[in-house]
Amino acid sequence: MSRLDSFIRRMQAQRDCLNHVAPLVRAMPGPILEVGLGNGRTYDHLRELFPDRAIHVFEREVRAHPDCVPPDRFLFLGDARETTAKACDRLAGAAALIHSDLGTGDHAANTEIGRWLGPALDRLLAPGGYVVANQPLDVARWVRLPEPDGVPRDRYFLYRAG
Repeated sequence: MSRLDSFIRRMQAQRDCLNHVAPLVRAMPGPILEVGLGNGRTYDHLRELFPDRAIHVFEREVRAHPDCVPPDRFLFLGDARETTAKACDRLAGAAALIHSDLGTGDHAANTEIGRWLGPALDRLLAPGGYVVANQPLDVARWVRLPEPDGVPRDRYFLYRAG
């Protein structure tokens, strides 16, 4: 499979997973968190799915399309390990949905990110909140949910906090 085909399949899976949990998330209070802004495409999609919600974004360095950059008050700028810890002052246990798209092309590096990322996100997630992530995250109180129809197993990961 070409890298372009792989990218398209990953983006389709991401969109399908977010669309799948959106009605469930709408029934809950709390902000939405986007961990990894990138080009801002997913942030833009989250704004469409949740137009009345605060969407907080975590990004090392903003390089997104200007129309897809959150207001400063919703932006945690810097290393995600540090900014997720700082965000606990304002958002601990509050997030209805966390979407995480962090990682590299290096499997070992992604595994290391996953070790600290799951616990870091757990501190921000509300009871019953949802996580949609591009990598497996191991958190004791989270239950892995099945992928929606059309999304291959392990292409994207859905969780709900117990």
